[in-house]
Amino acid sequence: MNRTWWSRVAAAVLFVSFATVLTACGEQSAGAGASGEHGADEAESERGPQNGRLLRSGDFAVEITIFETGVPPEFHVYAYKGGKPVAPSTVALTVMLKRLGGKTDTVTFKPDKDYLVSSGPVAEPHSFDVEVAAVHAGKQHKWSFESYEGRTAFSNKAAAQAGVTIEKAGPATIKETIELLGHLELAPGAKAELRARFPGKILSVTKNVGDKVRSGEMLARIESNESLQSYAITAPFDGVVLERAANVGDVTGDGVLFSVGNPSKLMADYHVFDRDAGRVKAGQAVRVVPVHGTAAAGAKIATVAPVKDPVTQTIVARVMFEDSSGSLLPGMSVKGEVVVAQTPVPLAVKTAALQRFRDFEVVFAKFGETYEVRMLEIGRRTVEWTEVLGGIDPGQAYVAGNSFLIKADIEKSGASHDH
Repeated sequence: MNRTWWSRVAAAVLFVSFATVLTACGEQSAGAGASGEHGADEAESERGPQNGRLLRSGDFAVEITIFETGVPPEFHVYAYKGGKPVAPSTVALTVMLKRLGGKTDTVTFKPDKDYLVSSGPVAEPHSFDVEVAAVHAGKQHKWSFESYEGRTAFSNKAAAQAGVTIEKAGPATIKETIELLGHLELAPGAKAELRARFPGKILSVTKNVGDKVRSGEMLARIESNESLQSYAITAPFDGVVLERAANVGDVTGDGVLFSVGNPSKLMADYHVFDRDAGRVKAGQAVRVVPVHGTAAAGAKIATVAPVKDPVTQTIVARVMFEDSSGSLLPGMSVKGEVVVAQTPVPLAVKTAALQRFRDFEVVFAKFGETYEVRMLEIGRRTVEWTEVLGGIDPGQAYVAGNSFLIKADIEKSGASHDH
């Protein structure tokens, strides 16, 4: 294990420990005032006949529920007087939902059967400060309470130590890719076979297989049989000795004495099957990745063969590129992530930021040192970006890296979705 890995683990433990301290101290964390239920003190609030939150004012009361079976979430509010149901047509009701970020939803109601129903759906998340105003028989009644879900709080310092990173939702380019399989070889011109110019005896050898060489550097010295003059075999370019067939005392003929190659100049040949043949074209961007490993190099397709390989019955797409890292080597099996289409979208988030929360794919929006779930309507998706059709505002900060830590703390607190 490396030091960076251990430091991240320690920071994550610190992150969770910080949440525990906040909860124990009664601060507004996921476990206190941010439980994910409709009201941080939902468990202690009085419940009505419909198992909703019961709000009393003298002998008048309203019971607030959210109904979402087979319909978008909507408020159903029941009114009582002296413990008995009141006709919903005799009650004027308004509910104000104050959300993080300063947004306020004003909800009006209309009578429906034996309850009042909200005039529109209640947008997710169902996490807000609630103000309720009701008028019945000429008398006004008011209540307020907290109803939070999927919310927690951490200091910026603790989040940074745990590796939590923040991005802003905004425009991105969705790149549609297909994956090809192939192998690496030295690029044409990146390998040279060196022979003796004149037959003779090898006097000295200065390089072995694997040795790095510079252009013009001597590899061996040979004494010509005819002139008895010695001459040097030199490297034609910077590279590495790949093969050596020269030994002191040998007499040269026309055989190869050394092979020298530049392993940073590579060629990848990818096999394109019929289903993708019409989509892969010269000039397209491709990411070269080992089948086993994480190293990668960016390049472009140089050529697409006009005929099929008779053995594999595929078309060969060739990629030429340079890689000086030494992580990609001739002979490797590699994947090629080819970008076949690019579509700009007005709103996207990092795919790595996505988590599951209830039945939704979500990100966690950041407001100061408070984090809250945002249920997303998802469009196109790639490894890097996911298009967002709704659920988060452009420019909203969200957790892009290590978002699982936020989710874990919310789940640790026993967050639920209780109506």
